[in-house]
Amino acid sequence: MPIDQYGDARLDGVSIRSLPKISLHDHLDGAVRPDTIAELADQAGIALPETDAGDLTDWIAERTDSGALTEYLTAFEVTTSVMQTREQLSRVAREFVEDLAEDGVIYGEVRWAPEQHLLGGLSLEDAVEAVQEGIEEGEDAASDAGRDIRVGQLLTALRHTDQSLRIAKLAVDFRDRGVVGFDLAGAEDGFPPSRHQKAFDYLAAQFFPVTVHAGEAAGIDSIRSALLDGRALRLGHGVRIAQDLEVIARSGDTVEVTFGDLARWVRDREIPLELSPSSNLQTGAIAAWGEEMQDHPFDLLYQLGFAVTVNVDNRTMSRTSLTRELALLVETFDYGLDDLERFQLNAASAAFLPVEEREELIDLVADGFEQ
Repeated sequence: MPIDQYGDARLDGVSIRSLPKISLHDHLDGAVRPDTIAELADQAGIALPETDAGDLTDWIAERTDSGALTEYLTAFEVTTSVMQTREQLSRVAREFVEDLAEDGVIYGEVRWAPEQHLLGGLSLEDAVEAVQEGIEEGEDAASDAGRDIRVGQLLTALRHTDQSLRIAKLAVDFRDRGVVGFDLAGAEDGFPPSRHQKAFDYLAAQFFPVTVHAGEAAGIDSIRSALLDGRALRLGHGVRIAQDLEVIARSGDTVEVTFGDLARWVRDREIPLELSPSSNLQTGAIAAWGEEMQDHPFDLLYQLGFAVTVNVDNRTMSRTSLTRELALLVETFDYGLDDLERFQLNAASAAFLPVEEREELIDLVADGFEQ
């Protein structure tokens, strides 16, 4: 199945880009347009490793294709450098929403770490308001273009700093002003969720939704801590849950597997996995199984009944879109429209929204695939 230069492909005569999609794991600072980076840096007098947008894209690619999460994260120093003022944050957020709408996304959650955007004198509250302003401008622009989209913020705390309780309180303060959930991210290995117990206790007491990056750069213990200490309702990536599975035998499409207790709990409780196929290859998250898309345990997890969802993680860093990620999975695992619909229904069910609004999303996805 050929994937065109825009990452689109046709499946049973249908453009994948035209299908309604749900995006749950999408970083704001990982989705800044390269030409926007170059323009904002020039305006602010910020030195970049490359000033041409095309050359900058190549520079970012060199770091994000390293196979290690720590090297992958260095590229974010460039993007966050041009996200330090209200105007910069609002513009990046607006373009983020416009790009999602162009990708066929009808509901998205954008995650970002407010504490990384204070060098221009903004307060944490100012930063959240600026991003929300940009989101609403993007939603309006999409509506004017005939595309309906809604985007909620996930405020991210960094696991290697001590600001998690402060960010948790900020998220709850803005729960009726655009913020729908809390996230924990950053260098995973060596910084377990248990280090942020006060923040997670506070969020639990406020009945506030939590997702935690786990099972990307660290394994089973990290996932266990995300669920037990973080009370995570979703797992950011979570791909290494496959380490708690032992494949006994394969015969055609049939796989005989022994489940560990953690894997069985995640599967049986339908805890959503925010899988990001291209990113998982780039960061080495699937190194235990191989280095190609066909080695990704995505299909194994899907066939075993895990609540898999498909995400981009970082659009700019991975030079991808949700359309492209779905097309790659179709190309690799021979999925059909029914499979792609299931991934979107899983994501709609996992959205940090009231049940009535999740049901509306489910209907929109079902209607879109039926048409």
